[in-house]
Amino acid sequence: IHAEYMGTLSECLFFFDHVFFHFEPLTLLQQLLCRGPSAPAMEVKGARTRRYHTPKEVALHNVEADCWVSARGKVLDLTPLIARYRGALTIPIARAAGTDITHWFDRATDDIKRCVDPVTGLQQYYTPQGPFVHIPPSVATTNLDNDYDIPWWQDEQYVIGYLTKKTRQVRIVNTLNQHEATLEVCSEETLNEIQDRYLEFNAHAASYTWKRLGERLKMDQTLEENSIVDESEDFDELGLPDDYYIPAIHLYFNDDLTIG
Repeated sequence: IHAEYMGTLSECLFFFDHVFFHFEPLTLLQQLLCRGPSAPAMEVKGARTRRYHTPKEVALHNVEADCWVSARGKVLDLTPLIARYRGALTIPIARAAGTDITHWFDRATDDIKRCVDPVTGLQQYYTPQGPFVHIPPSVATTNLDNDYDIPWWQDEQYVIGYLTKKTRQVRIVNTLNQHEATLEVCSEETLNEIQDRYLEFNAHAASYTWKRLGERLKMDQTLEENSIVDESEDFDELGLPDDYYIPAIHLYFNDDLTIG
């Protein structure tokens, strides 16, 4: 090849296709190689449909118009609740957007904590952050909304998944173009679910065989079930950071590109 064409891989492929192969378009494999790691995913599975979420993912939804909270191990999208009741009673909920509100609840009853009103001597919900939607008023009123069957914190329609009990980091190495991505994943997720996360970096992730130390991994099992153990507690005992060592999974191209 003439020296002027000894540039990038994309330039070399362009030269071959347009000079030697009579302007035939690039193959899918060549397009993938040329595209590189910055290729946008074609259709990434939405975060809202995941079974498990990390605290960082919940924290991204931290405004009134996009309000997620975690509570008692579940993740709730309270955006429609706020839209329905927008006003003074949604302010405490909006302020809690993106955070964990498990401390609002009594572990024994799984209900909002209660206390005894020092004035009336009656038991009432404990809401130091201020009264919010579906909390009965402490005094008699005619302006009471009873247009709901169960309070929002017991209503499964707002539950969109579970909060992971433990996050893990894993390196995904594409052996085809040597691109590497480090993902924070949920320990409960299978490799199929981790693959969905990886679609952000490679829309054709399903066209690869996933391996660890040369062994093919089982996509319907978790990292731990695939013998990729979590060593963070050992690192902690040794005074090492959690990311002292991040295990790697290597992707091997199957030569049958799957449209993501």
